[in-house]
This record gives sequence, structure tokens and C-alpha cells, in this order.
Amino acid sequence: MFKNVIVRRPGRSLAEGITSAPELGKPDYELALRQHDAYIKALEECGVKVTVLEALEEYPDSCFVEDTAVLTNKCAIISNPGASTRSGESALMVDTIKKFYSDDQIEYITSPGTMEGGDVMMVGNHFHIGLSARTNEEGCIQFKAALEKYGHTCSVVSLEEVLHLKTGVNYIENNNMLVSGEFIEKEDFKSFNKIIVPENEAYGANCIWINDIVIVPEGYPTVEKGVRDAGYKVIVLDTSEYKKLDGGLSCLSLRF
Repeated sequence: MFKNVIVRRPGRSLAEGITSAPELGKPDYELALRQHDAYIKALEECGVKVTVLEALEEYPDSCFVEDTAVLTNKCAIISNPGASTRSGESALMVDTIKKFYSDDQIEYITSPGTMEGGDVMMVGNHFHIGLSARTNEEGCIQFKAALEKYGHTCSVVSLEEVLHLKTGVNYIENNNMLVSGEFIEKEDFKSFNKIIVPENEAYGANCIWINDIVIVPEGYPTVEKGVRDAGYKVIVLDTSEYKKLDGGLSCLSLRF
């Protein structure tokens, strides 16, 4: 069960964030704020305490706090983002994370290793990490070594098509997993009950489980039905402005 969540408010600089889909247009800042308000409210409905950090205008993508760290029940691992424009964000999360973890529980990914939390999926005490454009082999090696110090295990998943691991595969507990695209047939996930996400709803694969409630992005009916049919209570949220920056539900929070 999760007790805490950390989020960061989007800044007006959000419109200058990284995107692979410029055709979707620039995010509407006021709408992004309202969507963030709804996100925080939904998290609170899931029974967690939400720590809300101020916007960082100098970092347009800084609302996507998931990439700055991985927080486990035994340790915190501070990332080293692979996107150069985000390289300072993780350091600015450390003081907040130290409110929840002691110094001897905090590990750091250091150069030449890169790692972003969007490439990490937790399944119990095992962690899958995506080898991607943002998380390199050295980052995977450091991450695995850090986890093993605390009794966790880790395996590497090579990505071919998507930005981050959790862009296309998300574990929602009880052996259930949302899978899309290249992950549908991946050997790594053969033992899970798969909720197959069709190509035209691929963005909808990025759902988050919080204390037996699954938050689902708005506009992906096949995904929503699959999650409901699996027996979960569902909260549906509009994330249209974050989609414009390749961001989804998981990207917007650190959950622990």
C-alpha cells in the first residue's frame, strides 16, 4: 500500500517541454493546472498524503517528477536523467526525499550512467528497468547494484519503440499488467495476466495503481473497460495537456 506521493506543479515554461508529437500543439498552461488539481484530488481519494512542490520555471519538464528518482520501501535511488535539459532536476528533489529517507537509505546514479524513473516498473520486490534512449547500460548496472544492496532484484528490458518502459507496460498489482505494442509478446512479461491495449489506445496503457484504485487516462474506453473488468475501482482523469509532452499519469508523481 502507498502512503505518500510527491508531485510538482507545472510552470508556465511547460510549453517549452520536450515532445515527440509537436503536431498535438503546445500545452495550455491554465488547463494543465486544472488537470493537475484534479490529479492531486484523485491521489488524495486513494488515501495517500500528497506533498506538492512548487513549479521550477527553469525546467519545463519538471512536473514529470517520476523521472527524478525511484522510491522503494527500503531505499531511494536518485536518477541521472538522460535528457540534457533535465539534468539538474534530480538534485533539486533530494531535500524533499530526505524528509522520508535517511542519508544511508539514499543511492545515486552517476555519470556516465543515465536513468529515468519512467523506465522503472516495480513488481513487488522485483524491478524491471528499460534500456532506452534515456536510460543507458551503465545506468542499468548502477541501478541493479543499488537495489541489490537492499534485497531487491532487477532485470533489464530492451526497448525498441517507446520512450520509456512505462509508456507501454504498467503493473496494476494482483498479477495484472497493461501491455501495448512491443510488450504484448515480450518474454519478460509472459507470466502475467495481460490486459491488451490496442494500438489506437496505446497512450492509455499508462495507468497507475494506488491502494486498489486504478487511475486511467480519459478517452481510452478499451483500457478503462479492461481495468474495470479486472475488478478495480477506476478514476478517470483528463491528461490531454501532458500527452502533448509525452507525459502520462505515472510521470506526474513519485508514489511510495
